[in-house]
Amino acid sequence: MSSSAPSASRNPLGWLNNQPYILLCLPSLFWAGNAIVGRLVAGHFPPVTLSVLRWTGAFLIILPFAWHDLKTDWPAIRSKLGVMVVMAICGISCFNTMLYSALEHTTALNALLLQSSTPLFLAAWSLIVLRARLTLVQLAGILVSLLGVLTIIMHGDLTRLANIEFNIGDLLVLVALAIFGLYSALVQKRPAIQQSSFLAFVFGCGALFLLPLLVWELSVRPLPEATSSNLFALLYVVLFPSTLAYLCYNRGVQLIGPNRSAPFFHLVPVFGSVMAIVFVGESMQLFHVIGYALVLAGIVVAARKPKAA
Repeated sequence: MSSSAPSASRNPLGWLNNQPYILLCLPSLFWAGNAIVGRLVAGHFPPVTLSVLRWTGAFLIILPFAWHDLKTDWPAIRSKLGVMVVMAICGISCFNTMLYSALEHTTALNALLLQSSTPLFLAAWSLIVLRARLTLVQLAGILVSLLGVLTIIMHGDLTRLANIEFNIGDLLVLVALAIFGLYSALVQKRPAIQQSSFLAFVFGCGALFLLPLLVWELSVRPLPEATSSNLFALLYVVLFPSTLAYLCYNRGVQLIGPNRSAPFFHLVPVFGSVMAIVFVGESMQLFHVIGYALVLAGIVVAARKPKAA
């Protein structure tokens, strides 16, 4: 027992692997960047092509580290092959492709606003799949953090909600978020295998199921140009919102469950607004501060471990 503490302190990755709140903050940061990059390359990168390249790249990055674990864990994977395939289709094939398709038709404001509904989809799928009900404290935390998100997006004027117009891209965002909610609930149903083998399977399987769509897309849309901006965008989505984000997200949900992790999705628009301030030159306003405070307060409330009965 006494030797474990020093060894943990010498291993930052081992320490991070057991810090669910940090693990769940990082994907929100990376996914906020993904929404910005996805919007920037909309029209330049066909959505299925971008998804296939993204997940094939992530698969090739993690495969060398996962190969031994994959062979060891294969009996456990095969025992729950149906769940694993559904997770790959939902979390990899469908969600990201639909989100990239949506960003060709909708505004960043609408996409950020709609992503705030993710905790509600998580709660619904947790009830259906896991029979896990939201507690009143968790619901209160989600609503408080949602109010913070709306404060930021609406620049402190919630009456602006009445003037937002929705289109087919917004519908695609909602369907994509509902599908990702199912993926998040199924994380608790995955076999007890190593993270590396789990991600290698879902990345590879998810990319494989996109191949028929890729053949169709390439017959109707041209290949993206090999420009420096397109290559940078591809490198970003392969490394950060794919490989690193899913490593952190799956482990975080595994540690505290989908309902307690749900409010962390509200950090996506928060990080997005911070990026706009830092990189686009927007100025910090009072509504930013109020919104950030509400989001963080909601997360603290909803993510607390329930008291034992």
